[in-house]
Amino acid sequence: YKVFGGLHGVGASVVNALSTRMEVHVHLDNKIHFLAFEKGVPQGEIEVVGETDVTGTTVHFIPDPEIFTETTEYQFDILAQRLRELAFLNKGITITIEDKRTGEEPGSYYYEGGISSYVEYINRTKEVLHAPFYSEGEEEGISVEVAIQYNDGFSSNLYSFANNVHTYEGGTHESGFRTGLTRVINDYARKNNLFKENDPNLSGEDVREGLTAIVSVKHPDPQFEGQTKTKLGNSEVRSVTDSIFSETFSKFLFENPTVGKIIVEKGLMASRARMAAKKARELTRRKSALEISNLPGKLADCSSKDAKISELYIVEGDSAGGSAK
Repeated sequence: YKVFGGLHGVGASVVNALSTRMEVHVHLDNKIHFLAFEKGVPQGEIEVVGETDVTGTTVHFIPDPEIFTETTEYQFDILAQRLRELAFLNKGITITIEDKRTGEEPGSYYYEGGISSYVEYINRTKEVLHAPFYSEGEEEGISVEVAIQYNDGFSSNLYSFANNVHTYEGGTHESGFRTGLTRVINDYARKNNLFKENDPNLSGEDVREGLTAIVSVKHPDPQFEGQTKTKLGNSEVRSVTDSIFSETFSKFLFENPTVGKIIVEKGLMASRARMAAKKARELTRRKSALEISNLPGKLADCSSKDAKISELYIVEGDSAGGSAK
């Protein structure tokens, strides 16, 4: 194999050690080789039990209830979700799952579109704004895949993976993508006069509103932070991910100006909403400060901090003040 998710190569050995029984069938050289273990101990020698015209390995194991004291019952939905995820991350492969406890038909997962199909699957109940954008490339032996699609929602869904391991806490691949996304969209908007002259750049939060994205990297020597492998730490991955995504996404926006305009306008609406919410919070806090300061009830605070556009109004009675207060 080219890449791996483990760090020490003991995963299969640990499964054997934590099982009351494990059986392995290896299809190799037109023969089926078999060996069984009980609590990690081989039960005899490897033997040939049949012929075959395929290659591969089949492993059956029974988790040891003396070790897994809480439960040894597997939840089908959790396993199915993980296998579906792997099928998305490795386009072109077929993964089948069958729960013989229920007798239901086996489930099969195959996605020729890979992670592009993944974002479509996540957005299946949403109103999308464009077809998925897909980017891939390789630098310094690091393979990068990114798929994005915007919908009309207000939240973002960003999922990152390193060697098929779901990095829930992100890492350098995710930060490289975020940086590239924000920079490319702002650069595109400036070059194509989609901003007003005094408009500030969109923030990362603005450009990610309504975004669904999958970032998947394959690294020959992944360095995960912590034992749970939920965050990728390789520093070089940040610039590689940024570079590969930015180059292809910039080209995509240039060749698809309609989509580019939709994405920028989505970010601008998010920015205006964010600024309006900020002003509302500031106004509420200022009003609260005035109430705490025990100013006379007849006084009303100014809504602006800019002295050049502020004025002092003196009126006779509340009715004359109207809605100014």
